[in-house]
Amino acid sequence: MKTMLNKILILLALSLIMVSCTEDMKFKNAKVTPVETLYEPVDGKTLLLDPQGSSYFSWEPARTEDSGPAIYEIIFDKLGGDFSNPLYVMPSDGNGSLAGVSVSHKILSLVAELNGVDMGESTTVIWTVRSSRGINTAISSVHRELSYTRLAGFTPEQTPAELYITGTGSEAGTNLSDAIPFKNLGKQIFEIYTELNSGQTYQLVSKTSTSDPDFKTFYIDGLIKQSEHGTESGTVTQTSGIYHIVLDFSTASVTFTEIQRVEFYFCPTGATEWPLAYQGKGIWKGTGPVTFKQESWGRDQRYKFRVTTATQLEDWGPENAGEDGTPSGAAEYYNLAIYTPVNQWDHKWKFASAFDGANVTLTVYMQGDGVYRHTVE
Repeated sequence: MKTMLNKILILLALSLIMVSCTEDMKFKNAKVTPVETLYEPVDGKTLLLDPQGSSYFSWEPARTEDSGPAIYEIIFDKLGGDFSNPLYVMPSDGNGSLAGVSVSHKILSLVAELNGVDMGESTTVIWTVRSSRGINTAISSVHRELSYTRLAGFTPEQTPAELYITGTGSEAGTNLSDAIPFKNLGKQIFEIYTELNSGQTYQLVSKTSTSDPDFKTFYIDGLIKQSEHGTESGTVTQTSGIYHIVLDFSTASVTFTEIQRVEFYFCPTGATEWPLAYQGKGIWKGTGPVTFKQESWGRDQRYKFRVTTATQLEDWGPENAGEDGTPSGAAEYYNLAIYTPVNQWDHKWKFASAFDGANVTLTVYMQGDGVYRHTVE
């Protein structure tokens, strides 16, 4: 009987503990006060945005009726707005539990875009804080102004996964299905090797069909810009020629580098032997004699490509920078990468023995829809 009584008392105690814990764990919809003081940034602050930067916003903590933690959101609105239809809302640090938040400059740039400001233009917005406890919320009666210039760039979400060039100024012409792909290098950077026709127009598109739901049009007007109406185009102001074009959507920047010559470079002689002619759509091809050089240790058959651009010399050599073997039979052996500065011996392939004394055709493929590579025939 005593044992049974003890068991009953233990069960009763456990039940009381569980009820107590359950009561304590219930989230109470207690009243919360609005934030009364905003700390940083100071009112009227002008920020200089950096694509990789952020700014810290902080405020005095709110008080809650049950002394529990408040949850915070920072709210941005246009100048003169009342925060009833804000431009952007985000939780504070610590999943909303801290009285401060680090806001990336890319988000601030997005706020400027939502405020109707173009890239590189200045804006002034206001910000405040909303506190909450359960379903009860309170918005601060104070706010501050913040001025800055919108970043000239796109967020990762705004950057297309694919990119193509089309238009009369491109070698693809105006047939969208023939648009030439860029290579996506990651980190919002794309590049292409292609021919441009001076005085003509071109566009950049994310898909090769306007019926695709992800179809977007971009153009270059000093910076990369997204076309609002799908009709804006860039005009080729460079001299007609073959160009290496690099686009960085994170900064909306673009560089054009003219490719003036691509030549077969024979390492044993330390000189270019003959040129490769541009075939179109990122392909160069050339044919000429190859004669290995006799050395005391054997026949030297090392080679690469020497490229002359408008700004520098480049070596196009093996993707495997330390390559020093004869052809392995694997296609990857002929994959290609770009090296600067140039020199005589580094970053080279070797011809197979059968090519000694033969006329050889070399073809280089610098195309966005595949690996950079070359063939030897």
